[in-house]
Amino acid sequence: MSTESFDAYREDVAGRANVSDTAELVDFYRDLEDQHAGALWTVANKIEPWEPKSQSVPVVWHYDRLRDHVLRALDLVSPEKAGRRVVYLANPGRRDVSAAVGWLYTGLQVMGPGEVASAHRHSASALRFIMEGSGAFTNVDGHKMTLGRNDFVLTPNGTWHEHGVSEDGSVCIWQDGLDIPLMNALEANFYEVHPDLNQAVGYAVDDSTATWGNAALLPAGESWSKRYSPLLKYEWEPTYEALLRYARASDGSPFDGIHMNYVNPFNGGPPMSTIGASMQLLRPGEHTKAHREVGSFVYQCAKGSGHSIIGGKRFDWKERDIFVVPSWMWHEHVNGSASDDACLFSFHDLPAMRALNLYRSEAFADNGGHQPVLS
Repeated sequence: MSTESFDAYREDVAGRANVSDTAELVDFYRDLEDQHAGALWTVANKIEPWEPKSQSVPVVWHYDRLRDHVLRALDLVSPEKAGRRVVYLANPGRRDVSAAVGWLYTGLQVMGPGEVASAHRHSASALRFIMEGSGAFTNVDGHKMTLGRNDFVLTPNGTWHEHGVSEDGSVCIWQDGLDIPLMNALEANFYEVHPDLNQAVGYAVDDSTATWGNAALLPAGESWSKRYSPLLKYEWEPTYEALLRYARASDGSPFDGIHMNYVNPFNGGPPMSTIGASMQLLRPGEHTKAHREVGSFVYQCAKGSGHSIIGGKRFDWKERDIFVVPSWMWHEHVNGSASDDACLFSFHDLPAMRALNLYRSEAFADNGGHQPVLS
């Protein structure tokens, strides 16, 4: 079959097989519907597309436009009544499942001084990325952690966890990230409130970081058998310093700049089974090449400003803005500053994709590796 013929064939079966409706076929389809059945050829390419076609669309949420709405929630609802005082981010293409992109959820949680949300656990894996304020803390299975700006914190699936702000702290806002839509799609989600509403602190404060957060050093004789990282808090300062050191030694990735993954220090794998996370640094003026991946990404600008071209559209971002890249969509990033670097935090579902042997990536070959900007 020639290339032209194959392309015509693809277009011909894009919606359904090349079968013309007849009176007999229409009756046949109706009879099947009465039996809660159907003919595969009428939906084949819809349920088995030639390549991934995400229902999600690229979106950017500007923090300076959302912040007042998030703060307003402080006066409208208490954490006791709300359970979690969160403004979630809804992708226009995924409103049916309250997802930010693909099967990932994200939202902005706000808490005031002295407030503590009740302890709970769930099937969904979760993370926190601290945006502003002082005095925030998280307690995960008795491990209490103090939290600062741009710290990345785990609350793995099945762990008891609660959040709060100390009495002498300030109003705190952080980004929540979870795979709630995935758990619901798998019909595997459970949610449980702690019988005592709050849990006791069973270890020295910040013991997880003291034990496991020492770069290339691991505590002698320690073992770890759980399917998530024993390091529950990844602090911003050592993360940024690691990016700067790497930048002195490497040109980095042509697609992501100076790009480093948060890992489980015990085995080098992702911090949680279904969610991975990364931090990347774009040098002043850097414009990465475009590529696409099977996997959904939620980004937050941790430092600096710039823009990304996603699916041919430009999205400008600055510190604390959040944007998403749907699965198998071309994307590239630009640091527009001539003097300062930019850092992007991201979390994604690549651990799940890789575990299912579904991950693949592709570089954009035309135009020097850059997409045309359509809008």
